[in-house]
Parts: sequence; C-alpha cells; structure tokens
Amino acid sequence: MFPSAPASPRTPGGSARRNLGSAVPSPLSRPGGRKNLAVVAAAGSPVLFSPVARRSGSLSARATPTRVIQHPSASETINYDVKAFGSSLPVKVMEALKKADADDQLSVQVDESGWAWLVHKERLIIWKIGQSPVAKLSLCKELQLPPSDFQWSSSLAAISWLSSSGEAPSLQSLAIMVATSEGSVRYWPSLAHEGSYTETFTDFGGSLCCFLTAVKGGSFILSSSRGQLVRLIPDSSGKIHQHALPQGQGMFSGIGRKVSSLLGILSPGHDAVISSVLWDEERSSFYMLTSSTLNKWEIDDSSERYILSWDINRILKEHITDAIWGSESNYEDIKGGVNIQYMDLQQNRDGLVILAAAWHPGDRPCLVYYTLITVEDKGYQMSDDVVVEVTQYNPSFQSEEEVLCCLVVPDYFSHAAYLYKEDEVFACSTGTGRISLPQEKIIFGIQGDCILGAGSCTSLPIFFTKKSGLITILSRENISVLPEDLEDSLSSSVAGPRSESPAFDATSRLEITAQEDKTKLLKAAFLQYCRKDIVNAQSMVVELFPSNADLESDAELDRAVTQISVDLMDDYPASDPRWAESVPEEAAGFSNTSLILLHQLEDKTKAHSFFIEFLHQVGVFERLGSFPVRGMPMATRLLLCEHAEKLAAAIVLKNHQSRLPDLVNAAILIALNKRECDIPPSLTPADVFFREVSQIDSIFECLLEEEEQILKDMPMESIEWAQIVVNVNNIIKDMLQAACQYRQSRASLYKTGELPEREPEYIPWTASSGVRTAIIRQHGIILKMVYPQVDSNLRSTVAEQLVALLDCFLDGYVSQLKSVDRPADQERYSNVEMEYVQKRSELLSPLLSLGQYQMAAALAEKYCDFDILVQMCEQTDNQARLQRYMSQFADQAHRTLQTLANMETRYFAKKKTLLGLSKLAALASDFSEDILQEKIEEISEQERFLLHQETLPEQLLAEKQLNLNDMPVLSASQLIDMYICDENRRANEYDFKKALDLLEYIDEEEEVDVNNLKLKILCKALRRDGWSSSDGKDDPIEASKDSIFVKILQKLLKEGVQLSEYLPEVKDLLQANELGNLKYNAYFEFVLKANYELYVQGQA
Repeated sequence: MFPSAPASPRTPGGSARRNLGSAVPSPLSRPGGRKNLAVVAAAGSPVLFSPVARRSGSLSARATPTRVIQHPSASETINYDVKAFGSSLPVKVMEALKKADADDQLSVQVDESGWAWLVHKERLIIWKIGQSPVAKLSLCKELQLPPSDFQWSSSLAAISWLSSSGEAPSLQSLAIMVATSEGSVRYWPSLAHEGSYTETFTDFGGSLCCFLTAVKGGSFILSSSRGQLVRLIPDSSGKIHQHALPQGQGMFSGIGRKVSSLLGILSPGHDAVISSVLWDEERSSFYMLTSSTLNKWEIDDSSERYILSWDINRILKEHITDAIWGSESNYEDIKGGVNIQYMDLQQNRDGLVILAAAWHPGDRPCLVYYTLITVEDKGYQMSDDVVVEVTQYNPSFQSEEEVLCCLVVPDYFSHAAYLYKEDEVFACSTGTGRISLPQEKIIFGIQGDCILGAGSCTSLPIFFTKKSGLITILSRENISVLPEDLEDSLSSSVAGPRSESPAFDATSRLEITAQEDKTKLLKAAFLQYCRKDIVNAQSMVVELFPSNADLESDAELDRAVTQISVDLMDDYPASDPRWAESVPEEAAGFSNTSLILLHQLEDKTKAHSFFIEFLHQVGVFERLGSFPVRGMPMATRLLLCEHAEKLAAAIVLKNHQSRLPDLVNAAILIALNKRECDIPPSLTPADVFFREVSQIDSIFECLLEEEEQILKDMPMESIEWAQIVVNVNNIIKDMLQAACQYRQSRASLYKTGELPEREPEYIPWTASSGVRTAIIRQHGIILKMVYPQVDSNLRSTVAEQLVALLDCFLDGYVSQLKSVDRPADQERYSNVEMEYVQKRSELLSPLLSLGQYQMAAALAEKYCDFDILVQMCEQTDNQARLQRYMSQFADQAHRTLQTLANMETRYFAKKKTLLGLSKLAALASDFSEDILQEKIEEISEQERFLLHQETLPEQLLAEKQLNLNDMPVLSASQLIDMYICDENRRANEYDFKKALDLLEYIDEEEEVDVNNLKLKILCKALRRDGWSSSDGKDDPIEASKDSIFVKILQKLLKEGVQLSEYLPEVKDLLQANELGNLKYNAYFEFVLKANYELYVQGQA
C-alpha cells in the first residue's frame, strides 16, 4: 500500500522563493477554502463514485473548447502543455496588475463555478471566466473591501448562490462575502448591486481570520488561524446572524480522552494552527485541517454537528515516515527526528487528499519530501486504509517558511494533482490509480513571472500568473479515465471493419447516416472524451447531432445514447479467456478483462458514470427526449439513471451470492432456464447471468420460487425453514434500497436545466409490474406462512424486513404519481392514486391485525394513510396520538380535501362538504397568517359560487325533478340557464341578478361569449313584464318602475356598477332576437330608451 523510498536521496528539484507575506498561514491563495465538491462512495468499492460530485462547477462552459495557445513564460516541458485559459482578462484586472508595485500583495482565487477574483490592497475585482475565447466583458465588478491594518487576501472572500438548475450562477444570483484579518465582514446579497451591502464583525479574541468558505443555504463559515469557526447566515434583509460552530468529541463525547486518543479522535488543540478547510457540498460536510488534526462537521441549513477530530500526527506520521525512510538501515534512529507539516486538503473520488511535507534535519543533503495522503471518510470515522504517495518533488530544505506549498486536485474523477508555490508547479498524481501520470516540475520564475493563485474550472487546473493571467496545464499523454480493459476494447470497437473510413475524418463522417454508425461514432466521441480530448469529442457530437436538427435527429440521439448505455451495462467480458468463444460478433463494442465478477460490475459502473459525465459536458444531455421501455415511453434521462441503478443492485446481489451461494445460484439457474440461455462449458451460470445486468430484476421472481420450494420441502421445525425467508427478504430489500438510494442521491445528475412540460409517465423499474407482484407475493408468504409459526425474535426481524419492502413498493407509486401530477393528466393521476390507495390499505392493514402498530405507523405517517392512523389510534385507544395526527397532517389533509373538492363534479352536496372540511383543516394547520388568509379566501370564493346552486328556487327544482343532495355540480352556464328558464315561473329581479353575477364564473375553457349571454339574460328579464300603453300611464318611467329590468338596474347602481360600460348599447338590445315580439313594440322601445336615458346617461 505504501510505496518504498528510493535507495538514494533524490536530486533536489530547485528551491522555492520566499512566500508572499500575508496575515493568513498559507503562502498563496489556496483553493482549499472554496471547494463545492461532493463525494459519495458507491457500495462495495472504495473506487466507485458518481460524476455528480463535480457537477456544480463544470457545466457552465461544457460546450466551449479550451484555446490551445502555448504559454510563453513557463519553462520547457516534456509531458505537459501550458496553455492560456479562456479570453483575455477584463480591463480592470489588467489595470490593477499594471499599477501594482513590486511589494504589493496580490492574491487570486479561481472558483469552480466559473468565477475568479483578484484582491489588491482594499479592492476586490471579480469576473466571469470560462473556456471560451470570447468572454462577456460586462461580467466584471469591482468592490471596496473593509478597512484593515493587515494585508487583504482572496482566501477571505467567498461567493454563494441559490440555484437548482446546475448551471453557473448569474450576476444577479451571485452573493459575495468578504472579511478582513481582524474580523470585519462585508456582504453583498447580489453582485448586480455593488453599492448595496451590509456589515458585521466577528471577534476571535486576538486570533486572525484566515479562510472564508461558502457553505449550505447561502451561508458562510469564517475560520481563524487557531481553528475557531463562526457560521455567518445572512437573512432575506441582508442582516448577518452569526454563531460559533460546536467544538467537542462528536459522537464519542462520552468515552473519555484516553480511549478517544487510542482511536485517533481528538478535539482541536489550543495550539493547533489551521492549514486548510474544505466544503463537501453533497455530503454537507465541512472539514478543517490543522497542524495536528483533521476535523469534520455536518452542516444543516441553520445548525451544525461536530462529528470527529482525527489525530493525523499520531496516525499518519508513521505511514509517511515509513514510506520515505522505511528502507534505510538506521530507520529506527531516523523516525524520531522526522518533521512533518500538513499544508492543504483537497478531495477526489477516492477520498480526502492531504498534502504533507516531511524532512529529516539529520539527512545530508536535507531534502523536503512532498507527499499526498488519500483517506476515505466513512461517515463517523476515517478509513483504516491510508494511501501514501511520495512524489518526486523534493527540493532542498531551506527553512520551514520555504516548505509551504499548496495543492490543486482539479478533476474529481482523475488522480491528477498539482503542487504549486509562488514560482513553480509540480504535476503528479495521488497514487490511487492503476496508471500514474508523469511527474514534472514547471518553473514560472525563469522570466520573472509568478503565480498569484489557483483553483479549478471545468475539471482543469487553473493558475493565475502575474504576467499571463489565467493558464491551464494539460497532460500530453491524454491517458483515458476508463478502466484499461474497457479502453482497449472500445478502441477496437470504433476502429472495426464498419469504421474503416476513419472515424475522425470529417468528410467521411458526414457520409455516414445509418443509426448503427451514428451509435458507433458517438462511442468514438465518448472515447475521445475519456482521453481528455474534449475539443475533438465536442466537434464530433456537434456534427453528428447538430442542435438545430429536426425531431428525427433527436430521436436518433435518444436511440444512440440508450444503446451505448445498454452496451456498457450488458458488456461481454471478451478478454476474459473463459468468454473468448462466447461473445457474439456484433457485441464487440465493449469488452472487459476483469476475471472477477465483482470487478467487472465495478468497471461497468465506472464507465457508465463517465458516459453520463460525457453527455453533460458535450451538451447533449439537455436535449434527450424519451425512449420506449417495458411497452411504454420513458424519459431517456431517467432510463440512463435506471441503468446505473441496476448496476448498483447487481453489485449488491453479487455480494449476497458470496455469502449465500446456494440460494442465489439456485435462483440464477431458474432465471437462465426461463430465458432458455445456454451456459458454455467454460462459464458458470453466474458469469452468464451477471453479464446481462439489464435483466437483473428477473432474479426476484426466481428467488421467490426457490423460497417457496424450500418452505414446502423442509420441515417447519428446522432452523433453516424460516431463515430462507429472512435471506430472501434481505436480498430483495438490499437490491431495491441500493437502487432507490442511487436514484435519490444522484437526482441532480439526471436532471436537465428545464424539464419538459410533458415528459412521459415515470414508472421506475423498482416499481414495474414484476417487482410489485414479487413484493405482494412475499408479503403474503411472510404474513400467512411464516409469521404465525416463528418466535417473537424472528417475527420482529421479518416484520422489519417487510416494512422495508413495503417502503420501496409505496415509494415507487409516489414517483409514478409525481410524474402525472399535472392538469392535463388529471384523469390518469386519479386512476393511479385510486390504485395506490387501495394497495396501500391492503398491505398496511394486516400489520395492524398483527399488532405491529409501530411499523404500521411509520409507513402510514410517511405515506399519509389517514385511515390506518385513525384505526390504529382507535385500536390502541390513544386519543393523544390521534390529536397529534390531526394537527400533524392538517396541511396534507387540507390539500387532499381541496383537491378532491376541486375534482368533484358528480355530487353537489359532496363538493360542498369537502370544501367545508378543507377549510377546517386549513384553520387547524400551521400555515402563516398570509397564506391561511389566501387559502380561506380561495375556499370561500368557491363556496360563494356553490351558494348560487344551493339557493335555486324549490319550485324550479321540483319542476325539473332535481334534489340538491344527489344532483351534480352545475357549471356557471348551466346555473344561468336554470335561473332564467321559463320553468322558473316565479323568477324576479333577484334570480336575474344572480344570473348576471354568475357571468364572473364563466370558465374560459367553456368557450361561451359572455356578452351574448349577458344580452340573453337581460332580454329574458325584459320579457317577464308586460309592456303595453293601454294602462293609461303617459310617464314611461312611472309605468316601468316595478319591472324586473328596472329593479335590476337599480341593484347594479347600488353596487356601483358603471352602467354605460356594463350594459349593451340600447340599439343592440332592441335588435336582439331574444326579445321576440318586443322588437316590434313601439311603446316598449319608447320606455326602454327613456330608462336608458334616466339611468345610464344620468349616471354619467
């Protein structure tokens, strides 16, 4: 594990110049303080990680290649190229560099999000960077820093943004906080408004501030040189709240210092000096490296939890010393005098990477050996496996100050590492990969240049030099990140007989249109990407699938992407000699030399994760549509996730096969027999089964068949009788949980910036009909056959396992429901929900019958089964719990009831009751006053509408043979017709006024002309009165004062309605066909015009 030291001292590689003076302990602007990294180890292997980790900072320029311009000021290099990165610097930055005196402190920070900032005296200049040679010059801002008696530093500035899209932050969404060494803090909520900021002060009691780090939820952590930490949380008004992070023994607080010391767990010492900090975004973990410990906290939105302090001095010193001097004959004398300095902390997929320097003053010459230590964080403890890589960077020791050095680990998926001082960079690798990158020193000080800061962007190491601005260092070897066997096989695949016209010749590529060849060329682009030839990969993809292409081209893209993903998942390990004669000729796309099944699965997982990263980086992931699977379309992005989930489940099954070979192998044989698969003599059934990962879910049904056979054949009294059920439960449960855990933890990786409005319904493979049937079947086996026959301990075990299985079952329905939760799919949603509610009740009710109340409650609470919860409270006579549920689920009850009320159209009485219950639930909820008022008003508005139906005249209902209790919910148009119809013989001004009021409720979807309907209502009202001059009244106003029409006008006037705008023109009213014979009545025309003149013109 630890490389041995060389037999003779290495040749000194040149001494470092004096470090830059600063109040912070680091010689340069180290990138360690602003890592938005995420690392999640996949189950079963310490080297399996998902590409989600580097997602946050690498997508902003995914489609723009790096400018390849040789950098003039670096020394001649053998294995690496030094190239300019992106466009020229903003004018403000160049002016600052030009005006700076030789003694001025300059420091630069490069952030993975695609932003960089320069600190010069009391000014901070921040600008957007990217691989494109054309930059948006407007994305540059200059900020005034708080006054300070010490040098300002870029390590005391940090940016934050709240965005769920995965894209780089915009100027508007970017917030920035800066601090001085004394603790003055200034915060800009939006970089778009540089004049608007708030301030506060953090007192570290004499210690100077050294790092400011953006963490969760737009907050920051300020670190002092002595390891004190303060959380700074800006609120919506910009005010900054602050509190100290907890210090202590974490989960080991009760075991005493002596025992915790033996475990390598210590609290930060008072004499410890901070070296570096690191923020792991996905795990929400914050690390602090000091001169003696590595400390960890878990960070929530507003609180923190101290997890551990790892004694690196005690644990790592011996490893490092042994790796360097272990082969020396006087090793025992040497190791007591070795000095070790821990300087920086970074991260890649293999774990945390610590940069340390070791020297022995008694050596002649005395060399400084720079060392990279990789250790995996296991959650509440660090792994016992420590990898020590002694680099070939070993300059002569000058002074402890000269030893200081910084580290960049730019690519989460690569083992590349870059050590740098003010005037030189040393390229190397962490030592955790099977292939080591060439080691080489690149000197920048030859022509008077110097490095002002560094970081990474788009998985490239970025350095800021005083003379040349942003540069990157690229390996000339372009070693592929793929496992060697997959790399070799993929190369032979794209260079096969069908690709004799060179895959990389543009003219030839344009002539190839067949889908199979497009898939092959996309494979070739993927291969180039894995070799770090991003420019060629990008251009190939753009040519194959141009962004302005038609729908057919996008469908071809979905087919090609899906095919490659399946090929990776179902790869034939052709270079395994046992498989040599069993590989179909057409399956030569990917092959795999791993002789051990588990390694084959791990390599497939690794390759698939690189494929997803490739799709994101070349810009096609956002364009993916859908592809048919299991007889219905599925969003291609989710299908790709499904393939990765199945690989995770396959690894779990393989591990179970090692522990339970008889059971798993028997189920595998059943599965292969069902598929009618031949098993070549040189292979085992497991080899054949695990090769085709896409069919991994077929094992569930086969496990149940084997289980039922054993239960039938074996005596009930034997220990093995019930144990078979426990084993089958564990296998199914662990496989499903591994898949679901991958799906949830990697959700952001498979999201596009803006999801299409109409993606197909999503039924995860863990919720397919076959898997659902298997879980229901196992539910019956457990509760009907096994549970009644076993003792209390086994009952508890199988019940817990059953709860886990049901959790997976119900979670699948939730995912399915979410995918159709939109207005256009309301009917489908209702049908799926009805099926879900029925299955939920059928599966949870037996748990109540068996008295497993706690387990039933856990699932019922999670999946909001109010019926089960109420039944449980009644059976246990627990009124207090019932009250808690009524309060706890008030919000959900309100939403559910309101949704049901909105959908109810069959029964008026039911809709009215549901609305009333919804209002009561809202009142009992924890809604804020504003939201509660809004919801109550919304319900009240619906109740006001229903009141029009509730107050329909009894005579009319009787005439129509209708009853309020069982009549349907009428629309506004239907209610209007009811109020103005001839059957409503006693209709008066109130009925017609209600009809007019109902016009407000006419839905746009009803396609009704509201003005025509208003005209119809008024005409119907006019026809209710007799308009004859024979009554002897000469005054038209007096003659019509008791008419329904006039009374309607008076009501409208009382309500403040502007009649000239509300009523139709009198001529339009007189010409309306709905007036019937009144159209030809001269006296009616005279009276109507007189009333228009009195009421309409009079109001004006």
